[in-house]
Amino acid sequence: MNIQRAEQIVESPELINVTYNGKKIYIQHVDEQNKLARIYPLDDPQNEFDVQLEQLSEE
Repeated sequence: MNIQRAEQIVESPELINVTYNGKKIYIQHVDEQNKLARIYPLDDPQNEFDVQLEQLSEE
């Protein structure tokens, strides 16, 4: 996923389907400089972690 699209998703009032390793996730924050996203699985909101933006897919 590119940085611009990830930021659009973060700013969107709607829940947009994004996956990481086949699991639906929520993007909390985008780190433009390092090309990272702070995410958590929708079924486990306590489990926050950073991933490379290229590992995210919009469904």
